[in-house]
Amino acid sequence: MNNISREDNDYPSLSDINVIIPTLNEEQGIGRVLDELAEVGVPLRNVIVVDGNSVDRTREIAREKGAVVVIQEGRGKADAIRTGIRHADKDYVLVMDGDCTYPPGEIPRLLHASAEKSCDEVIGARLNGKENIQALHRLGNKLLTIFFNALFGTALKDVLSGMYLVKKDSLFGALFEFKGFSVESEIAAHIAGTGGSVCEVPITYRKRCGKAKLRALHGFNIALDMLRLSWRYNPASTIFIIGGVILIPGLILGAYTGYHYFFTGIKYYVKGLAAIIMTLTGLMSISLGILSLYLKRLELRLIALQKRLIENKEKAE
Repeated sequence: MNNISREDNDYPSLSDINVIIPTLNEEQGIGRVLDELAEVGVPLRNVIVVDGNSVDRTREIAREKGAVVVIQEGRGKADAIRTGIRHADKDYVLVMDGDCTYPPGEIPRLLHASAEKSCDEVIGARLNGKENIQALHRLGNKLLTIFFNALFGTALKDVLSGMYLVKKDSLFGALFEFKGFSVESEIAAHIAGTGGSVCEVPITYRKRCGKAKLRALHGFNIALDMLRLSWRYNPASTIFIIGGVILIPGLILGAYTGYHYFFTGIKYYVKGLAAIIMTLTGLMSISLGILSLYLKRLELRLIALQKRLIENKEKAE
């Protein structure tokens, strides 16, 4: 399974990818990760370790193993991945952590899925080894994935997985404006929102080496960033949410004032006016959301048509 090649299966080979590993004080795990990458068949010269100024031996170990080490100028995981992509020179980019949690042996399966399903991004969904994820983090990840699916019309199970394979050209135009752990959702949102396809492959999640960096507060920030991403890539969903938030209280208030007006004779003029305004505003927002959804679907059809024309032109040449 690990020896996938273009010649045998017309699939991308392990030499066609750059592996990007963002690190910060990962001396306990980076050596093992690089050894496992070499065992799978990934040339270590194609591995880019983007280090966020570690104070331990992370950089030294990575260099000794033969990986390319890049010192991160900015801060945070998102900036590290952006830096790695800037240094990548292969057709595919695979992102994974340097803390032993993601088995490099899963990489051929992600490559296979990318070619087999024609996916622009393949996420390694952490469906096995869930016991190695803290209960609070499991719950937060599930809720955030459901929220992401609602905003972007996807059917993912683990949008925040730290192991994913991306076609480099599908990242064209991505802004990478969010910091920290929102980068996974930003990449998925960019691809899904620009007509690309995102799919998943179940992988095993292992016990980490070293100290965890994810905190509960990060989940709240990720949710806010998802809302901002939906406004950029899929505004219809945001407008629907706003419309629903305004419409439902308006209908409840309208029912309350209407009941008292017709059955008790009490007239709530101010409340009635507020109910009318809220109901009409909510209905207009939902109508605008429907129009935005139609325009978004039209945009995606045009993008898909453009891609097919480019592919046909390349085949003809």
